[in-house]
Amino acid sequence: MMMKLRPHASTLLAALTAALLAACSTPGTRVVLLPQADDKPSAVVVRAKDGEEVLFRPYQRATAAVGASGAPVVDQADSAKVRAENKALFDMRPPPPQRYTVFFDAGGTTLTPASQQVMNEALVAAQTRSGSDIVVTGHTDTKGALEQNDMLSQRRAQEVVQLFIDRQFPAKRIEAVGRGERELAVSTADEVDEPRNRRVTIEVR
Repeated sequence: MMMKLRPHASTLLAALTAALLAACSTPGTRVVLLPQADDKPSAVVVRAKDGEEVLFRPYQRATAAVGASGAPVVDQADSAKVRAENKALFDMRPPPPQRYTVFFDAGGTTLTPASQQVMNEALVAAQTRSGSDIVVTGHTDTKGALEQNDMLSQRRAQEVVQLFIDRQFPAKRIEAVGRGERELAVSTADEVDEPRNRRVTIEVR
């Protein structure tokens, strides 16, 4: 049987593989879709010789018996039973990502005073989480041209990255992107000064 991951399912690969191997003691192959730690939607295509099925709900199960024709048979597994039978697998799952948001003064890359403390909290979380990496995403409000805000959001993200580097967090484990005014925390019209949109989100995972 072949498995093809869909968007948002990549973090399930190890868990799905373990579940697949655990099921090989029975005649055939079985795949159970496990929930993501942050409850984001996920899906996986389970492909057999003569067809395929898409699992998209947590604890959906696809089974293909040895020698059977057609697509895998899909049903809903009992979540408590799956967890009990695969306790070691669930115990190995990494903790969910930790998320922080810092805010900036208008038009620049200066953190607000309150955000300095949030930065300290994010740094402690990153340093104490074994093998952690960080995703930093910069945002702006709708004041100014779209292209200018794209660049400003990137500068804000890089400012936060540099703060982590200055405090000895490895640069190679930080990813930074700028989203400009495309993903507003608070929906506004164009050319609106909104402090809650002038932000950088930090995901420690």
